[in-house]
Amino acid sequence: MNQAVDAAVECGVDFFFIGGSLIVNNMLDEVLSAVKERSDIPMVLFPGNSFQLSYRADAILFLSLISGRNPELLIGQHVIAAPFLKMSPLEIISTGYMLIDGGVQTSVQYMSNTYPIPAHKADIAVCTAVAGEMLGLKTMYMDAGSGAKTPISTEMIEAVSGAVQVPLIVGGGIRTPEKVAANYRAGADLVVVGNAIETDPGLIREMAAAR
Repeated sequence: MNQAVDAAVECGVDFFFIGGSLIVNNMLDEVLSAVKERSDIPMVLFPGNSFQLSYRADAILFLSLISGRNPELLIGQHVIAAPFLKMSPLEIISTGYMLIDGGVQTSVQYMSNTYPIPAHKADIAVCTAVAGEMLGLKTMYMDAGSGAKTPISTEMIEAVSGAVQVPLIVGGGIRTPEKVAANYRAGADLVVVGNAIETDPGLIREMAAAR
């Protein structure tokens, strides 16, 4: 982890997104503290459930899974987390989370018990994002999921980006600097890379240069 954090600092990475669909131990606070010791880059919680909360972060993506129909991830978990977040110093970023089919069942699909938006249905993604924006969500996050076989197409990114005014985050299955650059050209405001960096931290430098 230290190697990845140091490379991120050197390359001027914008944020660390910390969390996941499934965390099986109580290491969240320890990870946040360890990152904080080596970096001033803002740490944003990217929680898979209401237990993945910590005051040690700087902000939280308050995710509503608007692409699915599971009420627990539309509002249920939010009600549980609200008292904690109300008292916390965290910046709360209301985020419409849209799961896009990445060609393989991912952890987030299984854990959320929802179907992703088909990869070739840009019109559904556009209407979902527009609805989220109309509901007052401040950010959209399109995600093919951790370990996705196929990343979100530039055509879908371009369509959604052109339909909403709020910032658009894109992640899942991004393995090359070329895909990072293509996503930004298509209209993504922030590109998130996870698994590829865990496998090869040196990719951070190439991907950062592709922005």
